[in-house]
Order: sequence, then structure tokens, then C-alpha cells
Amino acid sequence: MEPLMVLHATLASFVLTLGPLQILRRRRDAAHRLVGRVWVGAMVGTCASSFAIHPHGFNWLHGLAVFTLASVTAGIVAISRGNILAHRRNMSGSYLGTLVAFGFAALSPNRAIMHVALTDAPSLLLAVTLILATSAAIVSIALRPRPARTGVVSASPSR
Repeated sequence: MEPLMVLHATLASFVLTLGPLQILRRRRDAAHRLVGRVWVGAMVGTCASSFAIHPHGFNWLHGLAVFTLASVTAGIVAISRGNILAHRRNMSGSYLGTLVAFGFAALSPNRAIMHVALTDAPSLLLAVTLILATSAAIVSIALRPRPARTGVVSASPSR
């Protein structure tokens, strides 16, 4: 596979693996924000790289990428304004769109992912394992307990 397609597939895999944590986890804390930033970066990279992959011209998946970029941007703007419902809807919708695109790419016989699965399954398995391990590491880092602050404020020297 071409390096650009590998990058695209890797970033999309991070979107797919980190998305459920963001959507299903109840706590909206520092871990949510950290994993969310990684997720948004992977989503933007996935969409951006898709525009350079068009062996047979642009298609509906490229339209979905434009829509997804707009939706993710709207989600970021919404949360910055405190609109949690709009944020949740935009980000969840973006994730669902990625699932649709993945389903199409994985099940279509003329797409690269199907070709790799049929011709080089061990490499695909290795890639999936590495992506899952990296996603687990990102989540582990995000969820690790933070050191407690002592509340001690540096005082000026007394005389």
C-alpha cells in the first residue's frame, strides 16, 4: 500500500478505536479532553488525507469528509461556547459517519483494505494489534491518576 493510504488507514483506526470511549464514558474530565484532542487530530488527518486519495476521481466518501470536517469544527465551537448537547451531537455524528465509511471500505471488494485482508492478512493483523495497543496506551495515559496538589503556595521570605 502507498504510504498515504497507510497514514489514512492508521488515523481512521484511531478514530474508530477511541470514539466509543469518548461517546460511552460518562465522566467528562481531563481524560475526556486529552483523548478528545487526539481523536479530533486523527479525524482531521483522516479527512485531509482522503482528499489526496482519489484514484478514480472524487466520490461520496470525499463529500462525507468535507461534511465531517464541518461537523467536527461545529462540535469544537459548540463546546467552547458551553453547548454540550450540540457538541455531543456533532462529535457522535462524526463518529457514526466514520463507521459508515469504514463499513464501505472494509466490505467493498475493490477497496485497498479488502485487498490487504485477502493478500496479506498477517500484516493487517499486526497493524490492527499495534493500533489497538497504541489506543490503549493513550487511554491509559489519559486515565492515570494525577498527583494531588498540596495547596502550598510559595511564600515570600519572612524577615
